[in-house]
Amino acid sequence: MQNYPNSKHLIVMNRTKSTVLGESEIADTFFSRLRGTMFKKELKRGLILKLPSSRSRSGSAIHMFFVRFPLDIIFADVDKKVVDIISIDPWKTYTPKNPAKYVIEMEKGTIESSGTEIGDELDFTCENAK
Repeated sequence: MQNYPNSKHLIVMNRTKSTVLGESEIADTFFSRLRGTMFKKELKRGLILKLPSSRSRSGSAIHMFFVRFPLDIIFADVDKKVVDIISIDPWKTYTPKNPAKYVIEMEKGTIESSGTEIGDELDFTCENAK
């Protein structure tokens, strides 16, 4: 994501399956990660939570408190390789099987429609790139 310092919107792609997961915003500050999708009425675009490098498996955990809709969550490592996936309902918590550098929150159904699986490689592309 360092390649696009002025862009806060990216397209998430599954390079392994050649599928597009959708448009996402970046949450790369403490407060943007803290807020996440809490209190939103709808998910207009996905959210990529960029975690600090020092996060462990438990430090990559997510909660769905105050989130009003179910989500598909994709956990990816520093190389953007999928290390875990889950579809999760509001008011639940989840700790991934492995530590993640990126936690990608997408509309429920995204994992299935894109065919995304553990081990797939993702890419984040600037929506304005031609």
